Amino acid sequence: QVQLVESGGGLVQAGDSLRLSCAASGRAVSVTTMGWFRQAPGKEREFVAAISWRGSTTYYGDSVKGRFTISRDNAKNTVYLQMNSLKPEDTAVYYCVGSRGSQVSIRDMDYWGKGTLVTVSS
Repeated sequence: QVQLVESGGGLVQAGDSLRLSCAASGRAVSVTTMGWFRQAPGKEREFVAAISWRGSTTYYGDSVKGRFTISRDNAKNTVYLQMNSLKPEDTAVYYCVGSRGSQVSIRDMDYWGKGTLVTVSS
C-alpha cells in the first residue's frame, strides 16, 4: 500500500506564493505518475497538475497554467506544487494523488492523500 501525506497549506493573500509538498511512503516505487487535484466548497474535484515518473512530462489544468509548477524528487519520494500569483478562486482543499500508470484523469488515480487546505484572501 502507498500513503500520501500533504503539507504546506495555509492562509495567504491574493498575489502571494505557496509551496505544497507530498511525501509518499509504503510501496512508493509502484507510483509512477503523481499530481494534485483540488476541491473548492460546493464544487467538484478539479485537476490541477501531474508529473511523469522522470519528471520529463508535466500536465496542468487550464486555470493554473503559467502560475503553478509541479516537480518531484524521486530520491525523497516527494512531489511539490509551487503556486504563484494566488487568487481567491484557488481556495480549495488540495489532494496529492498517485497512479501506477501514466494517465492523469481522476479515475486513473490509485492513491489519494487526505488533503491540505489552501485559503487565499482577497
